[in-house]
Amino acid sequence: MSLSKHQRIFTLNVSKLIAYAYDNGIELTFGEAYRTREQQFLYVQAGKSKTMSSNHLRRLAVDFNFFINGNLTYQWSEIKSIGDYWESLHPKNRWGGDWNKNDIKDGFIDTPHFEMNI
Repeated sequence: MSLSKHQRIFTLNVSKLIAYAYDNGIELTFGEAYRTREQQFLYVQAGKSKTMSSNHLRRLAVDFNFFINGNLTYQWSEIKSIGDYWESLHPKNRWGGDWNKNDIKDGFIDTPHFEMNI
């Protein structure tokens, strides 16, 4: 399957995720989606990312800001249901809050991050 086809599936899944979040009382704003290699390099240097192979570089990742009752939050326990839903939409979808896919908060945690890993 082409990268373009994966990007279209990813975009459709993002729309479903947004609707699901709003249906469950969580409002969203976009963080970062597409990222240049230069920006990715700066994030790796600063420890904000662990890889130069980020799916943001291929338009297969997005970061969100989460608002519950009008308050910004990145709390794992408050976002986990959104992450679980994301992963249920496609077998290649991953949530940055559970990279290890073990349903516990451990390792590198990036709750705003949602991606399709192809």
